[in-house]
Amino acid sequence: MTRELVVELEIRLEASPDEVFAHFVEPERYVRWQGVRAELDPRPGGVFRVWMDERTVASGEYVTVEPPERVVFTWGWEGNAEVPPGSTTVELRLSSDGDGTVLSLRHTGLPDESAAMLHQEGWTSFLERLRMAARGEDAGPMRAGPDTRR
Repeated sequence: MTRELVVELEIRLEASPDEVFAHFVEPERYVRWQGVRAELDPRPGGVFRVWMDERTVASGEYVTVEPPERVVFTWGWEGNAEVPPGSTTVELRLSSDGDGTVLSLRHTGLPDESAAMLHQEGWTSFLERLRMAARGEDAGPMRAGPDTRR
């Protein structure tokens, strides 16, 4: 039996929960902070698919969509046997904090320490990009990261 590992992060963003929520359900806003293209159908059972670059694709489906407080979707990598599409779950909780939002991210179902470390690093980097996008700033072009397709 393999041990399941979890990534948990929290960040304060200088935007309202409604504004932050839109960055997880609207393709044009999603790609401002993660990926180069997104196919999103934000309803339970709807597709979640993000091209990190032309060959690296994260995919799964939306499980829960509760504007503007909570989004849950499954996550995995196309062409990756270790973390295949839809094999893990990402839960995002948004709470108002004065003129901003506290975003709590919980990524569960990661199969081992290596996968957890890669996803911890990835989410940490992407949430900093989200911080910029939520403020209306340009987060810049996506940089190639580690090959997640193993």
